[in-house]
Amino acid sequence: MQEYIRRRVLEISAYIIENSATVRQAASVYGVSKSTVHKDMTERLPRINQQLARSVRLVLDLNKAERHLRGGEATRKKYRGRGS
Repeated sequence: MQEYIRRRVLEISAYIIENSATVRQAASVYGVSKSTVHKDMTERLPRINQQLARSVRLVLDLNKAERHLRGGEATRKKYRGRGS
């Protein structure tokens, strides 16, 4: 694995853990695609650091479990104030 990829994987994983960030948020901050972040976290990180990979997996699993709530909140905000 090239050094810049290894460095990116570690930086993104630290960001996700510190901020409880979603894949989409991390991708936006680091200027890469969601697919890249997902591949980094699920395939590359476990090869680099198993313990860090488990910590990231916990955050990503929590985000996935809460995803439907965030979507509902976005819709509620979109339509708030209309219809009066």
